[in-house]
Amino acid sequence: MSYIDGFVLPVPQARLAEYRRLARKAGTVWKEHGALAYLEAVADDVKPGKRTSFPQSVKLKDDEVVIVAYVLYRSRAHRDRVNTKAMADPRLAGMDTTSMPFDGKRMFWGGFKAIVDL
Repeated sequence: MSYIDGFVLPVPQARLAEYRRLARKAGTVWKEHGALAYLEAVADDVKPGKRTSFPQSVKLKDDEVVIVAYVLYRSRAHRDRVNTKAMADPRLAGMDTTSMPFDGKRMFWGGFKAIVDL
């Protein structure tokens, strides 16, 4: 079975190109260190809900879009090894959380064990 890290975050539309460059760099680093797949997607057909929704989950502002992302691994142990290497990679060392092209306080993430893997 597989293991994934999943992420949901808001990105200002004006900084989407900047975010895409950051995501490409991160994806390249994760793949080079062993991730099986890396995907980031921008909301296209996502509406606010009455009780909960992607926009509500990140307290989306009018000038922002929702990004959903995942990184695929063979197992949690594989994920832990890849993340350790990726986070130590010098290409990511200069990242400053205050200059990120998104509000990290409204981002959420987690690791998930696959229950169906076709």
